Amino acid sequence: MLAIGARAPEFTLPDQEGESVSLSTLLRHGPLILYFYPADFTPGCSREACAIRDLHAEIQEVGLDVAGVSPQSSATHRAFRAKYHLPFTLLSDTDKFVIGMYDVLGPLGFGVRRATYLIDQARYIRAAVLADFRIGEHREFIRRAIALSAGRARPSPTVPKA
Repeated sequence: MLAIGARAPEFTLPDQEGESVSLSTLLRHGPLILYFYPADFTPGCSREACAIRDLHAEIQEVGLDVAGVSPQSSATHRAFRAKYHLPFTLLSDTDKFVIGMYDVLGPLGFGVRRATYLIDQARYIRAAVLADFRIGEHREFIRRAIALSAGRARPSPTVPKA
């Protein structure tokens, strides 16, 4: 997991439509919640995506954006977005290059760890959480990011958990 205060690595990945999207592009309107997840259509990842979907209006209201990254294809992401009515960008990292840059590869390079970062417009990581099986911790992390962006909360440090 990348450290709080570290510079978030720049990247460009295809989105659910196959269009190239860079980190800088995602940050053009404000800070970003960037989350990494193992796979589309799995029970845990579907629950996490739907929780983020349910918070999306609040996320946007405070000037944040959100994007998810996993190793599935753009076509799979498109179907996942359609099935669950996800209003945010999903990025396809089929070779796990960006997943590796953000230090969220699973053990021995297999799989993807469930991690969420809050990245400011200067590309600095302001907060992060790593909670592989505790999806509720990601939802609470996003709620804290919303409160922080709305000026209702003080920043909290990273909450990395194995």
